[in-house]
Order: sequence, then structure tokens, then C-alpha cells
Amino acid sequence: MAQAEPQGKHHMTEKIGLIGLGAMGLGMAQSLRRKGYSVHVCDVRTEAAQAFAAVGGVACATPAAVAEHCEIVVSVVVNAAQTEQLLFGENGAAAAMRRGSVFVMCSTVDPNWSIAMEKRLADMGLLYIDAPISGGAAKAASGEMTMMSAGSPAAYAKAGAALDAMAAKVYKLGDAAGPGSKVKIINQLLAGVHIAAAAEAMALGLREGVAADALYEVITHSAGNSWMFENRMAHVLAGDYTPLSAVDIFVKDLGLVLDTARASKFPLPLSATAHQMFMQASSAGHGREDDSAVIKIFPGIDLPAAK
Repeated sequence: MAQAEPQGKHHMTEKIGLIGLGAMGLGMAQSLRRKGYSVHVCDVRTEAAQAFAAVGGVACATPAAVAEHCEIVVSVVVNAAQTEQLLFGENGAAAAMRRGSVFVMCSTVDPNWSIAMEKRLADMGLLYIDAPISGGAAKAASGEMTMMSAGSPAAYAKAGAALDAMAAKVYKLGDAAGPGSKVKIINQLLAGVHIAAAAEAMALGLREGVAADALYEVITHSAGNSWMFENRMAHVLAGDYTPLSAVDIFVKDLGLVLDTARASKFPLPLSATAHQMFMQASSAGHGREDDSAVIKIFPGIDLPAAK
């Protein structure tokens, strides 16, 4: 993909729609606005859309209203069910999109669902890009996230510049839907296993009486470190489980990982164990807490208090 164009190169009349102003979506909308797009947004929380409008965006009441104004609609919702709802539910975007418009799907979903969605929209004369994202809220806000995409040349011709405006790295993995979601599934396998392993290591350290701050300092400067240990165990040290990505996200995502592998009878022993750990944390009431709260399943340890 081409490099992101310089700030201000786009005309303010170039409109783009974004639905879902969560941790990632809000940052992506901000990145698009910085690049000179007129960004039309919608969220089930109307106050989130109004807040974005107050700093220069355009708030829309429904997905259909976004689609009426924009030939590129970016979806940044939690899952496939929410994506279908915003497309085909009451006041859905699909019926309001003009033929030749592009729908950019950024959720983590079953790859087969994404393949089917591309065909369903093609039957309506609409283009589709399978474009899951990674990097966290901070990188979304700075335009430095990663996008794992796949779609037709026609879809890229229309939406490629917008993708580059949202992400530092836009990987083009195929000319039809599926490969983007498959690579995202594999990324989530690693992310989930690394968080579970980081929690297990920190829990053992606490059980053995090692000072949590000292353990964190040593591991983050040693070969056993991982990005997830460094990022998520900082939440544990702060006693702050405000969800940036929730436990239940990994119940869902590792479930998708296992479903994908099960279809071809491929064994994933570490993924299965990590999934059970997140399931246990969710069942214990921590589903809506930060995914680092998976550490709370370990017995007989005193976790750092909130600072």
C-alpha cells in the first residue's frame, strides 16, 4: 500500500463514515479527521458521537444516515453480530449505501463469515474489505496501528488512501475476503496465550513472595519478556482493571481461534488452555474487566492494590 499522504492533502469535502466509537474506533476517526476527511460517525452511545462532533466531526443518528453521506463506511464494532445489525438491522447502512461504495470491516470474526459477507454485499453492488486491526487504543489514536486487509482491486482503488490514513501498516493479504481475518485470528491466538502466560508468571512470582515491581522490572529487561507482559502486567501493578480490551473479548476471540482450527481438526493445546483461563475469569465475574484480570483466577495470592 502507498504511504499515508501528508496532513491536509485531502479536501474537507471528501467524506468518510465510521461506525463504532470504542477504544479503537474513536482513535481511527480522529486520525481520519487529522488527514482532512469530513468524518461522519455513529455509535449506539449517542453521547460518543456528539462528543466527536464537538471537535469537528459530523454525528449521525443511524448507520443509514452515515451511509447516505459517505461512499466509504468503516465498521469498528465488537463482533459479527453487531456488524450484521449495523448493516441489515433497522436503519441499517447496507440499503442506504450507493452502488460501488465500500464497506470496510474491522472486527475480529470467523474468516468464513467474512467471505460470505463479501458475497452478500457484492450481490447488492457494494465493495468490501476484510480489514481487522491491531495495536491498541493509543496506536489507533496516533494513526500507527496495523491493518490486516484483503479485498478486490476495485475496493482498494476507492478506499486505499483512507486505510493508509488510519494505519501505519496496511497489509494487503489477498484480492478477496478471508486472509485478513485468518491472520487476525492467528494474532489473537498469540495475544491471548501471551496474556495468559504473563498472568501465570506474575501470579507465581506473587505466590513465591517476589516483589511485584521488582519482578516486572527484571522480566521487562530479560529474554522472557513479551509485549503483552510489559503492557498488561503494568495494569496489574497499578491495580487498574479498567477495560481497554476486556476478558470477554478473549473468550470470544480464542473461541474463534479454536473454531477455525477445529474445522480442520488441527490441535491447539496452548490456545485451548488460555481459552479456559479466560472462561474461568469471566465465570467468576471479571468478564467486563481488562483482560489482565485473568490473573484473578489464581488462588492464594495478594494482588497489588489500586494506586
